[in-house]
Amino acid sequence: MSVPRYSFLIPLIVGCSQFMHQFDGVVIATALPSMAQSMGEDPLRLNLAITSYLLSLAVFVPISGWIADRFGARRVYMLAIAIFTLSSVLCGLSQSLTALVAARIAQGVGGAMMTPVGRVIVLKTAPRADLIKAMTYVTIPAALAPLLGPSVGGFIVTYWSWPWIFLINLPIGLCGLALVYFKIPDVPSEPPAPLDVTGFLLLAVSLASLVFGFEAMGRGLLPTALIVALLAGGALCGGLYIALSRRAAHPIIDLGLLDVGTFRASLTGGALFYMGTTAMVFLLALLLQMGFGYSAFAAGLTTLAGAVGSLLTRFIVRPAIGALGFRRLLIANGCVMGLFLIACGFFHATTPFVVILVALFIGGLSRSSQFTAVQSLAYADMPRDRMSRATSFAAMTQQLAQSFGVGLAALVIHLSLSWRGKPDLVAADIAPGFFAIGLISLASVLVFMRLPPEAGAALGSKGSRGGEAER
Repeated sequence: MSVPRYSFLIPLIVGCSQFMHQFDGVVIATALPSMAQSMGEDPLRLNLAITSYLLSLAVFVPISGWIADRFGARRVYMLAIAIFTLSSVLCGLSQSLTALVAARIAQGVGGAMMTPVGRVIVLKTAPRADLIKAMTYVTIPAALAPLLGPSVGGFIVTYWSWPWIFLINLPIGLCGLALVYFKIPDVPSEPPAPLDVTGFLLLAVSLASLVFGFEAMGRGLLPTALIVALLAGGALCGGLYIALSRRAAHPIIDLGLLDVGTFRASLTGGALFYMGTTAMVFLLALLLQMGFGYSAFAAGLTTLAGAVGSLLTRFIVRPAIGALGFRRLLIANGCVMGLFLIACGFFHATTPFVVILVALFIGGLSRSSQFTAVQSLAYADMPRDRMSRATSFAAMTQQLAQSFGVGLAALVIHLSLSWRGKPDLVAADIAPGFFAIGLISLASVLVFMRLPPEAGAALGSKGSRGGEAER
């Protein structure tokens, strides 16, 4: 089957849908107090609206590649957008916690399909020589969403009402469906292998337990023994899956994909990077609001400096890869990102505002550049007939890393509060969280240092000139 004609409108459409998915996952945190007051619920109980969404994502992401191969990527992608849009409307109309949680679970199902299946469409339509540029269109909107979420969410909650954080997805989703229908062609799919039901169930339990355990760490919402049990149970099911998958004819997550060196480096080094950058959004919100006394809206506006830096990635990341090669760029950028996160731990109330803005600008630029490079490298040497499984594997790893990063940051803050013996959170309690995730992000450099100089050369001469120069 021939590959459909390629247009850069395809990754742009996919990137916008990923923005909607990522944005919705962040913006709800800003609205929780208003939602709790409206529903007459405890804000801690309302946190179930976030947790249920993450659990739904964790369960259904691994199976997304198989579903795309079974029913067709374009058809599944449209269905995912429709589910996400409809469930967003139901979230906005919810009058009780039960109704909200049910709608968020459905939203998670749509999001779990939307991101990896959209990426499959891009990977199967873009020529390898244009993959870096295509991934830039996909990843910049996804990177912008966590940075724009706090400011837009704060504005909506302050000047409108909380249901609009969900209802704004209706026109976006309808527009997305129309664009996919008219502008994205069918893409070739491989005959699907039989579904590995046992493997899927083991992975579902493992990922749900691990994500729930990571999210609960340091929050004081669950007994420590229960968190340990969740993590241990998740690890046990994960271990059983690994053992059984080696004998399975068609595992739901193919560990053999790790034999592709660039994919393996992207997953392991990228996971360390995702831990730090996702936790950064969580820590910045705490630092600016609880540490410095900013309002939710003012804190969100401050983080827009990072969004501006992210936008510039569109113009520099491809020339940077061309000049340095993947290996050098990932190493240098990993150092910049790690040092930026550590530097955030030294912010205090008297730090000049312009210094904070410049640092956030550099951090946003580094974050999006690294995100694009990591995502592109993952598929540089991946055969097209394994793209669907590879995207599911990558999305699952990213979800776990993000949950662990936020959970670790929350745990470090909790330990800092316990050490001081005081219940009130201050900026000094948040600083160790930045130091921890900064060191984790720096650790990704050790992974990227093991890449060969020519890593990513399959993406074409524009993406590998630096590698050629090093040989």
